[in-house]
Amino acid sequence: MPARSTPAKARSTPAKAPAKPVRPPTPPAFEPEEPPQRGLLFYVLVTPLIILYIGYNLQLHVVYPQLTDPKALAAIASDFFSTVFQPSGSSGHVEKAFTGTNNGEREPFTRHIVAVGDLHGDLPNARKVLQFSGVTDDFGNWTGNVDFFVQTGDIIDRGDDTIALFDWMDQLRGQAQAVGGTVLSHLGNHEWMNAIGDWRYVYPTEIKTFGSISERQEFISTGRIGRTWATNYTTTSRLPLHPSLGLPNTPFPPESKHLHYQKEDTELDISYYYDTHLPLSHSALSFVHGGLSPTYQDLTPFPTRINELSDSLLEKLQTRTQPEPHPPAKYPGLPDTSTEAEKALYDANGPLWYRGWALDPEEKVCADVEPVLAKTGTRRMIMGHTPDFQNIQSRCNGKIIIIDTGISHAYGGVLSALSIHYTLTPVGSAEERRWIEKEVVSALYPDTQEIIVVDEREVVGDFHII
Repeated sequence: MPARSTPAKARSTPAKAPAKPVRPPTPPAFEPEEPPQRGLLFYVLVTPLIILYIGYNLQLHVVYPQLTDPKALAAIASDFFSTVFQPSGSSGHVEKAFTGTNNGEREPFTRHIVAVGDLHGDLPNARKVLQFSGVTDDFGNWTGNVDFFVQTGDIIDRGDDTIALFDWMDQLRGQAQAVGGTVLSHLGNHEWMNAIGDWRYVYPTEIKTFGSISERQEFISTGRIGRTWATNYTTTSRLPLHPSLGLPNTPFPPESKHLHYQKEDTELDISYYYDTHLPLSHSALSFVHGGLSPTYQDLTPFPTRINELSDSLLEKLQTRTQPEPHPPAKYPGLPDTSTEAEKALYDANGPLWYRGWALDPEEKVCADVEPVLAKTGTRRMIMGHTPDFQNIQSRCNGKIIIIDTGISHAYGGVLSALSIHYTLTPVGSAEERRWIEKEVVSALYPDTQEIIVVDEREVVGDFHII
């Protein structure tokens, strides 16, 4: 409740006799009177012009884009004039230089994502892809032109640049974090094969870059690469397109649905997973190396359950006594302490090896994909693993996208990346709460860009950034 102002009590003073008027002295003829406001007005008009001139010469409009926004400039001017001409007795404190949305106006939101598939030990081709897709500059450094960079696994095997590639990914991760970007990294089936001791696709020349077999084993278990696998890599991810859904890998369904780890005797209708009061509930993408099988039993909560199994199994593999690699030694298999759920994670129907989305008939996959999207709180799934050496593959109107195009020279495929531009733009009045949600999904190649799908719809609601 605003404080009530209490009028000050008038202090009584004895009445005085009126003073005799005194005529002010006549100013000298050589000092003409000038109203004091004229000098102040001159500085008020000229100073902003000088500031703008200096600002643009120093390229401050590049550092502070608000300086090119007429509304922001109007707010600055308003604050400036209210400060200069503030009433006597005011504090002079300016609340904000840029008012932003304090006036109740809604602002559009944008998010740009780039995803890349299997790299398989080829640093030069990886650098080319990240450069033409805008993720890195000519020197391999983070540009800040994307919000998220996603790599879907299989960095290792079939090439000699294992150490350099994993170090580069960690370098980009740090550079991105420093400017508000994010790198999402995934373990592919080949990372898991190496962690198990299955070295069928390891080149002898690649082993030499580590020094020896034992040094390579240490590197990928308790050494630098093994530590980044355990800390920075997951088996799958859920990436919200709008931050009102939370951070990357926020579990779905939300706990309010009471479905966490709940096993149902009968399949729930997919409508259960959608909420008419939350029109953006499935405005998210899933990323995985192989695929999220429609019959995989540990799909939800997504991606939490899969990544918990992944973390526990990787720890068991990395902390056991490292077996002699296969070949020539016998295939070591998973640890004896592996649970049934951990074994299912790594089998043919699990998220690391599943190929049904790439190989099954169109009619089947388009029917199977809907329940998986509903359960995972996503609108499209993106994966690598099954290569097409000509282009990125899209199925079911972009609900399934396979981005492995054989980038490594070991395959001789095409260089490619997937780009997703998402926007949420206000329309109508603020009271109507109407927005246009748009998603443009494109395949990027060295010399061309192909639009895969453009989805646009109107939604109603209040979408706050968490």
